Amino acid sequence: MTRPVLVTGAAGFIGAALSVRLLERGERVVGIDNLNSYYDPQLKRARLALIEEAAPADAWRFEQLALEDGEALMALFAAEQPRVVVNLAAQAGVRYSLENPAAYIQSNLVGFGHILEGCRHHGVDNLVYASSSSVYGGNRNLPFHERQPVNHPVSLYAASKKANELMAHTYSHLYGLPATGLRFFTVYGPWGRPDMAPMLFAKAILAGDPIKVFNHGKMQRDFTYIDDIVEGVMRCCDKPATANPDFDPLQPDPATAAAPHRVFNIGNSQPTELLRFIEVMEQALGKEAIKDFQPMQPGDVVATAANTQALEAWVGFCPSTPIEEGVDRFARWYREFNGV
Repeated sequence: MTRPVLVTGAAGFIGAALSVRLLERGERVVGIDNLNSYYDPQLKRARLALIEEAAPADAWRFEQLALEDGEALMALFAAEQPRVVVNLAAQAGVRYSLENPAAYIQSNLVGFGHILEGCRHHGVDNLVYASSSSVYGGNRNLPFHERQPVNHPVSLYAASKKANELMAHTYSHLYGLPATGLRFFTVYGPWGRPDMAPMLFAKAILAGDPIKVFNHGKMQRDFTYIDDIVEGVMRCCDKPATANPDFDPLQPDPATAAAPHRVFNIGNSQPTELLRFIEVMEQALGKEAIKDFQPMQPGDVVATAANTQALEAWVGFCPSTPIEEGVDRFARWYREFNGV
């Protein structure tokens, strides 16, 4: 039997979409998720049902498990011997990290440490893990590229993602584990997270409730459609990181290494004003939003934009779905899923 792909956070937004695509192309997939109540577990269960629908017999196994449970995770690694690990499980959300920092320490640091140990001890060929555009923090030098320093996080969530990159690099250096960190930029689309702007906006617009527009709408985000994200992750699963033969320790490149570790931005490279995004959402839903303009939130950044040349050079792909197309697909799914 072929060794499976292990997807952590499999009931999450990206994890579920990735699991379906992997199964569709004939992979055996083992998914784990702790199904926590950070947002409605019913949505997570609905995503799992979608995966089960796509899965041929014996191709899919799901285990409810938290990354922090090192013993259970090691038992799973020993039983399944995964070939590729895609780590998408994390305590998500920048704003939540201001209120509940301890959750981030456990899931994003302790949990990721257990993943690295599992990979090290069970001969994993390739680790692909979620980082985040939030690592760029206080940087205003747009578009962000991987060679820029990321030393000024403005939320604990961002700091935990930067820490993941450092931890993965260390395992690549010490144990030869090929690892690729993907800095996701504002992912949206069908089956998305209810705490993210698109879902919050759609719900409020259709209910006739005001939507909170932070920094008076003077924010830009590099909204990236879910299918593009999944395509980028799949391609990195198929191409493990290698050491950079030209790595110069006298002028070290932050994006590559003398070890098999690489970091890539994965974003749409088309930053969009928040008010423009709301306008596109209004058109897709056929209803105008009531806007409640609010000041900037702590831990937030004014703008994000991805330079994705490194990803394109590495796997021959970069995201390109226009927001008009992506938001329209999202709006149709939202109405259907919620019966509104």
